[in-house]
Amino acid sequence: MAKPVYAQLGEEPIRCLVCRNDTFREREVKLNSTGMEFFNLAWANESATGLICWSCGYVHLFVNSGIQLFRAR
Repeated sequence: MAKPVYAQLGEEPIRCLVCRNDTFREREVKLNSTGMEFFNLAWANESATGLICWSCGYVHLFVNSGIQLFRAR
């Protein structure tokens, strides 16, 4: 199982939009499009950083490369 992480964007810490928790699991998420799937080019789709709330499981998606992750103790 993944280790919990804290996240921030610039100087602002990220909290879950649902439960206000501050620890997440991180995962790469493909942003598939119908056209790329049709032509078997899904591998070329853009990726996002998925932060899955450790407490409630809500998935937050970030395309911004400025997300910083820190291991939770």
